[in-house]
Amino acid sequence: MSTIAPTPAPSSAAAERPARPPYQVTAVRVLRSEWAKAWSLRSTWITLGLGLLFLVAFGLIAAYQFKSRLTSGRHMDRDFADANALTLSLFGTNFAQLALGVLGVLIAAGEYSTGMIRSTLAAVPRRLPVLWAKALVYGAVALVLATAGVFVAFLFGSGILSGTKAALTFSDPGVVRGLFGAGLYLALVGVIGVALGMLLRSIAGGISVLVASLMLVPGLVSLLPSSWHDHINPYLPSNAGQAMFALTHDSTTLSPGAGLAVFALWTVAALAGAAVRLLRRDA
Repeated sequence: MSTIAPTPAPSSAAAERPARPPYQVTAVRVLRSEWAKAWSLRSTWITLGLGLLFLVAFGLIAAYQFKSRLTSGRHMDRDFADANALTLSLFGTNFAQLALGVLGVLIAAGEYSTGMIRSTLAAVPRRLPVLWAKALVYGAVALVLATAGVFVAFLFGSGILSGTKAALTFSDPGVVRGLFGAGLYLALVGVIGVALGMLLRSIAGGISVLVASLMLVPGLVSLLPSSWHDHINPYLPSNAGQAMFALTHDSTTLSPGAGLAVFALWTVAALAGAAVRLLRRDA
């Protein structure tokens, strides 16, 4: 006759072991997740490298060309002749803004193209923390890289222009403010790229709107009657952003503080549009 062995009673230690607490979504964990996702992409390293290269290389090329034409007596157009070490060193911002803005679009819209956004929103059901984390992480990275790039560009560019009429140093009024303003401008362009990626959910669409806003719209506005152009032009995103790091201002441009306020409003508007669509539309 077979007997059934009695089942051993659970030990008191196992019985008293507390249940494992449920996983909690916190702001720090969402930030860490977005940090890890951003740096796991090869495009992040490549595009950030290109942005830094554009900042430094084009700034040095502009400074060298100015000094070369000045010493050789070759003709320079009026805008180039009136340039200074700050404007020449920051010549690469027009190209770096495209690299940093495009990467912002890729970081956000890339998840929609791969379908990874479903997993992201399943892990963070409240949704909006995902947008804030993407914007904060990438904005901080872009700010550090852009600020370092403009300072390096000016450091070497001012050395090239030393002894010329365009020479400036860090101690000259407005130089340090302009360099920090340029770094902040490029960081906000990256945040706008993230917002456009989340709003349009398309890499091609986000890049198209970004390029149009920064480069095409100012040209189209210039075709308007002068009475309209003078009132609209200073408040366009690119022109307001350039006022943040311009050394001199006139009646047709905004002051650095006003330029920062206007460009910050454009950034907030882009983030607000992305937040509304993220809440109202499924992934």
